[in-house]
Amino acid sequence: MITVYHGSAIEVSKPLVALSRPNLDFGQGFYVTDMRQQAERWASRIATRRLTNPVLNIYEFDLDAVTQSYRYLKFESYDKSWLDFIVANRKGKMLWKDFDVVEGGVANDNVIDTVEDYMRGRMSAEAALVELSKHRPNNQFCFLSQEIIDLHLRFVESIKM
Repeated sequence: MITVYHGSAIEVSKPLVALSRPNLDFGQGFYVTDMRQQAERWASRIATRRLTNPVLNIYEFDLDAVTQSYRYLKFESYDKSWLDFIVANRKGKMLWKDFDVVEGGVANDNVIDTVEDYMRGRMSAEAALVELSKHRPNNQFCFLSQEIIDLHLRFVESIKM
């Protein structure tokens, strides 16, 4: 079991895949991270936009069971496969449909300009990869299957920050 976090402006004790937005980096799913500070920053960002208090949701996740029994994709770095996967999903191609969980780097403020320049054809893949190599990825898990959440993600608590 590993501890994962979801930053929000509300408690999310029963995550629902169906409530997420389409065309996100790793698909339409519920996103968590194993990096507490990353989730805290995200919670603060969301709460500021909604003029409310940030909430850190904490879960236990059975990663071993998922990697052994489900369709699990992990990106180890910001590489060409990660970049192409992100771009395709943002363009609505839904490559994520072939997986139950996707794990890898976040297309955050540090790398989003590079991703968008590549998407718009203003930067070659090679140039984008050089830029991306200058950044250390954060980490996120995207649960694309409600079954994974129901069977392998246990809500522990929420903390108002």
